Amino acid sequence: MTSAAAGPVRLRARLDTPLSRWLWLVKWLLVLPHAVVLALLWVAFGVLSVGAFVAILITGRYPYAIFTFNLGVLRWTWRVVYYTYGALGTDRYPPFTLGEVPDYPATLDVGYPEHLSRGLVLVKWWLLALPHYLVLAFFLGSSSYVAYRAVDTSAPDAGWSFDGGLIGLLALIAGIALLFTGRYPRGVFDLLLGLHRWVLRVAAYAALMTDAYPPFRLDLGGADPADLPVSVDQPLGSGAEGERRTASPGPVTPSSSTGWSGGRATAVVIGALVVVAALSAVVGGAVLMTTDRGGRDADGFLTTGPIPVTSPGYAVVLDPMELQTGAGAPELGTTLGDVRVTATGAAGSAVFVGIGPADDVGAYLAGVERTRLTSRQQDGRSAPQQLPGGAPATPPAGQAFWVASDGGPGARQVTWTAAEGRWAVVVMNADASRPVTAQLTAGVTAPVLGGIGTGLAVGAAVALLAGALLVVLALPRRSRQP
Repeated sequence: MTSAAAGPVRLRARLDTPLSRWLWLVKWLLVLPHAVVLALLWVAFGVLSVGAFVAILITGRYPYAIFTFNLGVLRWTWRVVYYTYGALGTDRYPPFTLGEVPDYPATLDVGYPEHLSRGLVLVKWWLLALPHYLVLAFFLGSSSYVAYRAVDTSAPDAGWSFDGGLIGLLALIAGIALLFTGRYPRGVFDLLLGLHRWVLRVAAYAALMTDAYPPFRLDLGGADPADLPVSVDQPLGSGAEGERRTASPGPVTPSSSTGWSGGRATAVVIGALVVVAALSAVVGGAVLMTTDRGGRDADGFLTTGPIPVTSPGYAVVLDPMELQTGAGAPELGTTLGDVRVTATGAAGSAVFVGIGPADDVGAYLAGVERTRLTSRQQDGRSAPQQLPGGAPATPPAGQAFWVASDGGPGARQVTWTAAEGRWAVVVMNADASRPVTAQLTAGVTAPVLGGIGTGLAVGAAVALLAGALLVVLALPRRSRQP
């Protein structure tokens, strides 16, 4: 029988002994610097993987400089995972390097592919890898321990929820065993390494670093199958049928000298962050331009859908809005434009809608039973406040402080040019009766929206080119070693 065939991804680890009983309890704090750096490196990993995708699609080759960077990120991540709550297999602090560290207890190698399929690159990272993603979801979970309180008026409950996946659970078992016995269960270690080996094989495949489909197999233990002797049935001649020879697979890893200095890696990370931010800004600019051109009604307003407003009292007051401009900024009438509010009473009843200074509105409705719609959220919805009181002394139309108001049966509409100040929108029955039931629609012209979108998109496109150029210039230029 032959042993497991060597693949392009080789993961190795040794269990350090002795291990501290308590150090694992604070490793989450010790590893914070690595978490910050890795978060940035993974942004660069994603950007460079897109570049590798394009290169493979055109040339069938994975750019060597990008390959060594992405392999370095995977190596760094594996060392940190092994040190922390992915395995707790060593107390040796992980080094801050993209390069290979052969004497560290956890190592990872991925063979550089001479050629990759141009067709597979279109589907392997999502469609072909999908069965593995389902398995890995069970292995990884969301890597969190959660204490929760379920609020239920009928049955209050409290408890603990574990959502760290199988890997997190096994690492927790190992940590508890260390704490109480000082020993790491060898069976747990072997299973954890098999699970991580599966995860990283899929990671390399999804990152386009190999065309070798990951096996659905747990190769347990710290030694990689490639390090074990492979028995190969091979005839040695007419008189030697059935004899066996032992073959050892050759090295498949790139050169340990990758050319990635700290300065180059930093430049790539900065360029990748610029690229990601620029892409987000491009999308935002496109959304603004699309909204400006296609989201306006016949009168040029950007409007909300009808919002039902009700109150058992005499008025509905929207949370006051504060409109201010900075020094030297254009006037609100130029930037925000006109504001339009439309109120439609229930069953053709006469309704009143008005916009006025918040202080004057507050003085008019002081002591009046009303509903205030606030911006505070409760269970994902606005939380109205019911304020007690009596009826207003006079109907709303008789007040002189409104900057815009309208009342009567059917839909009533007010249009007001935005100005600095603190303003409130009020909806009442025209005769100041109770209760209040209406549909409210709001709109704004925002004349500068299209210009902002265009400027944002153009500026983001320039930043995108600059970020991409920074990434390209930072790539090591030396040729690949055989």
